Parts: sequence; C-alpha cells; structure tokens
Amino acid sequence: MDGRWDGLRAEVRAAIDDLVSSGREAGVQVAAYVAGAPIVEEQAGLADTTTGRPLTADTPVHAVSTGKGLTATVVHVLAERGRLDYDLRIADVWPEFARHGKDGITLRHALTHTAGLPTLPADITPADFTDWDRMCGLLADAQPLWAPGERLAYHAWTWGWLVGEVVRRVTGKPVSQVLAEEVAGPLGVTGELFLGVPEADLPRLARLEDAGLAALMTWAGANLPNFDAVAPPHVRPDATTGGRPEVLRADVPAVGTMSARAVARMYAALLGPVDGVRLIAPERLREVSAVAVRAEEWVFGQEATFGLGYAVDADGSFGTAGSGGSLAFAYPELGLTVAAVRNRLGAGDGDPMERLRLLVRDHVAAELGR
Repeated sequence: MDGRWDGLRAEVRAAIDDLVSSGREAGVQVAAYVAGAPIVEEQAGLADTTTGRPLTADTPVHAVSTGKGLTATVVHVLAERGRLDYDLRIADVWPEFARHGKDGITLRHALTHTAGLPTLPADITPADFTDWDRMCGLLADAQPLWAPGERLAYHAWTWGWLVGEVVRRVTGKPVSQVLAEEVAGPLGVTGELFLGVPEADLPRLARLEDAGLAALMTWAGANLPNFDAVAPPHVRPDATTGGRPEVLRADVPAVGTMSARAVARMYAALLGPVDGVRLIAPERLREVSAVAVRAEEWVFGQEATFGLGYAVDADGSFGTAGSGGSLAFAYPELGLTVAAVRNRLGAGDGDPMERLRLLVRDHVAAELGR
C-alpha cells in the first residue's frame, strides 16, 4: 500500500487493538479505499471467542442492514445495463403485487422506503424468512399503509424482498446470484461479499455475540409504537437472528454478510475504476447518491435522508449502517470509501465503528487538503 497512508493505518490499528484488548470488542475489521486503491486494511481480535479462531481480513461478518447497500448496488448495476429502470412499476414485472391498489408502487418507492409496506405479521418467524415464495406472497397480498411516496417509513425487512423480487423477476436469478456474478465476481471478492451465504462458507463466518443490542431491541419494542410492526419479536435484527445458519443461507436481502475490505472495494467501484472495474457511470453515481427523500421517519420518529437504496449523510457521504455496529460509506468528493464491521453487536457503547469512520474521513480530508 501507498506509504502516504502509513500514519492513518497506524492510528486505525492502535484504535482497534485498544477496542479488542480492553474487552469491548471481540473482533473488528476496518478498510478504506481512495481513488480506487486500498489505503487501510486492518483487523484485530477473534472471529470466534469460543474456539479462539482469529478474525482475518477475509473473514465474512454478518453486518445486518449494511447489507442493504449490496442489494442496492445490484439494482444500480442492472440499471446501468438497461435491465431495469427506477420508475419501473413493480407490478409490471410482478403481476401478483398489484393486489389491493399497489399497482402504482415503483422500484424507486421501494428503494427510498416510501412504498408504504414496512410491516410484517406479528407471528412471523425465522423459518418464514427462509421461504422466498412465502415472503414475497405476503408482500403481494399486503395492504399498503398509505399511498406510495406519501410517507417515509424504514422498511427494515420488507425492503429486501421488495427489491430482491424485482431483481429476480427481471433476471430470472436470485439476487444473491446476481450479486456474485455482476458485483463480487468482477471485483474478485466472491468469498467475502454475500446476501445468501453458501453452505460451504458458513464455517468461515465470524460468530456473532450480543453486547447490548438485544436489550435495545426490547426497549424499542416497548417504547416505539411502530417498531414491532416492522421488526416483530421473533425476527429482530440481532445476533440471534443473524447467527442462525438457515437465515444466513437464505436470501434475506435487507441484510448481508461481508468483510470490511470487500464492501469498501464495492463502494470504491461505484465511485470509479478499481483494477479496471467500474460498476456505474458518473451520471448514475450522482443520481443514486443524491437526496431522494428527507422527512420524519415513521418507525423511529426522527428525520432521515435516503438516496436510491442508500442513506445520505450531511457530510456528503452515502452508504448503509447495520444494527449493532457495522457500516460502509462512500465520499464522492474525497474519492474515499470506508467500512467497519464487528462481531460483538452492541448498543449504547459510543458507536466505536462510527468513530473509526470519522477518523478515516478526517485524516483523508486533511491529507487531500479538503
């Protein structure tokens, strides 16, 4: 790697070593790219504290909603190739979806969490999540809560089947296969970037641990009136759900499993060429990363901002973050992408992965004079 970034790598290494040695974290990966080249690839700790297996650079970690960025990227690659359009009416490729007045819902509504279909039945189980046809059937039969585009509501789980079924109908392939063939494969990270995880790769995954996330989910269910409607008690996005082999194997494309370096590489290929691979053109990059909706969000009651499948932050970045502490973001103005994942899912702990993101961002901005 370029010696220009030696100081940054040392800072990141010291920060994650401290997180692990203090016992706050089990294992952490951090990766960053600038102008299509890696500048940070650091990891520390254990993938599995019960066996002592180390966390290596290529260890995949289930990173919850950070996986939405993988699914969104599949959509944009297909759009780049003319296979679909953001204003495609979902019912045009998925006729059953038109029931109950849903014929006006577009892919753009789904990508921006404004489709009006954020909820799941209260008795939904992880076993249901492993049945693609059942989950898509539930959405086809669902009554929208409001007209498309009328309200912003985080579609925590339903987002994945809404977007993923459009991909399947357009390509004839599961979204995990399209990710592997059109994104991970060209970028050389097929073993580190997953929606549904192949059976053979399950033993390589980091083992998730709970460090306060479950308690936060319980609090949210008791205190946020719409939370259990979008994340029912049996399928909360936590270490229990994310640690189930049958859920990991299934396509549940609102969540994903990845190494930090693989997802940082993916975002880098959205910004520009990475070893000759560029996923989308500059014009599309501007479109997908621009603010598409900014409003008070229905589940958490706070203002939220989304582009086309990604969150858009006030600092000019776009990307996704996952419950318990994982993230992957791109900074178009800096040519920077940064990702951080951990396997001890926490809450109320000062958000150490976000602090690592800001450490990298600020160092790169200073170095580039921005």
